[in-house]
Amino acid sequence: MPKKTNNKVIVIVGTTASGKTGLAVALAHKYHGEIVSADSRQVYKYMDIGTGKDLKDFRLPIFDCRLKKTKIVQIPYHLISIIHPNTEYNLAKWYKAANKAIKDILGRGRLPIVAGGTGLYAQALTDGFDLSPVKPDKMLREKLEAKTAEQLFARLRRLNEEFADGLHESDKKNKRRLMRYIEIKQLGQEEAELPMGSSASKTDYNFLLLGITWPREVLRERIYKRLVERLEKEDMVGEVERLHKNHGVSWRRLASFGLEYKYISLYLRKEIDYGKMIELLNIAIGQFAKRQMTWLRRWERQGGEINWVKNQKEAEKLIKNFIK
Repeated sequence: MPKKTNNKVIVIVGTTASGKTGLAVALAHKYHGEIVSADSRQVYKYMDIGTGKDLKDFRLPIFDCRLKKTKIVQIPYHLISIIHPNTEYNLAKWYKAANKAIKDILGRGRLPIVAGGTGLYAQALTDGFDLSPVKPDKMLREKLEAKTAEQLFARLRRLNEEFADGLHESDKKNKRRLMRYIEIKQLGQEEAELPMGSSASKTDYNFLLLGITWPREVLRERIYKRLVERLEKEDMVGEVERLHKNHGVSWRRLASFGLEYKYISLYLRKEIDYGKMIELLNIAIGQFAKRQMTWLRRWERQGGEINWVKNQKEAEKLIKNFIK
């Protein structure tokens, strides 16, 4: 019987090709977890290779000592392949679905592990998707920006001691959330008026943020190697072609998904040759990884407490202390 984790949620972030999925699957198996994708493109059906769903990795071969044979263990996952590519999807829809999935997973005594490369989604979940009607106060924020998390928490406590003392430890260290709490409370808004899960109210969950990345040169090599494998061994070109021919996804819509879908579409339309496609796509994915890391570093400056790990062992040590 898995140990109940109450409101504990693991969130794994990092750049593309950093190994988020592999780490998430391994941790899910060890801690009786289920994975919630935080990827803006993995929600779409038929887009498996280009979005890096790696669904085969969710099936683990485990040797059963009692039966003396290897069996396949399927790691449960959520918010992957749930809508048609022609359907518009956004942060608000994902946020609502992610919270529902997390509540369901926790309700069954299992550990939610949120993993994905869309930093906006991960930050919205952990920092709180701001649903409050109170508009940001630019002058107040400029004054608060210079203060430490400890100073901000002390100020919030003076405004509303009961509210402040009820925050999770992760909230107390998050400058972005503390600034928003102060903004709301200082304007005299009552907590009852604020929707749960917004950045103006206390979140339902206690998050542990794990980050995984590689030195720039190593990551560049990983990106290129994965790109070649997807093209030559996994038929990524065929996937894009099928999306257009079999599933009615227009070239314009495919281009809007960017990266693999944009450049392979150009190749299929004979606007660039195969070699040029690889060259441009490799550069574009590298630039995308750089933007992802820029987002995560900015999140840290805003108070996001990302625990950077090099391997599964380091992650397990942090999780053990977190869920006990």
